[in-house]
Amino acid sequence: MLVKAKTSLTQRFYIFDIVKGLYITMKNMLFAKKVTIQFPEERRNYSNRYRGLHYIKATNGVENCTACMLCPTVCPAECIHIEAGERPDKEKYPVKFEIDVLRCCFCGMCEEACPKDAIKLSNIYEMTVTQRTIYEKDFLVEQRGSK
Repeated sequence: MLVKAKTSLTQRFYIFDIVKGLYITMKNMLFAKKVTIQFPEERRNYSNRYRGLHYIKATNGVENCTACMLCPTVCPAECIHIEAGERPDKEKYPVKFEIDVLRCCFCGMCEEACPKDAIKLSNIYEMTVTQRTIYEKDFLVEQRGSK
């Protein structure tokens, strides 16, 4: 057996709720702190934990990546593509290392999975482009000083 709750006249017409909603809206519109920034002149401050553009660490001009394929394996967006090759000293290296930034969700799992600490996420957040861009190894190794 269902029992209907008794409602008052103000609850039936939602007058109190409408006034309360208008009050909250007007308070936030007129008296709240403004959050809009003027982008080219003002820059937003991000925390040190922000994950932005990828880069590959290199020592003595040689990337630390050994093409172990852990980063493309753990990547949930499947945006990392690596083709491995061998050096004369029997060490593997990435012949091709590509990251499709439009597919990337910047979760940082590739950074956590890398045993050689080769792939990193910098705090560079300006990645606007006019066409689809896939970052290749040459560009990613050049970004090594950005942190």
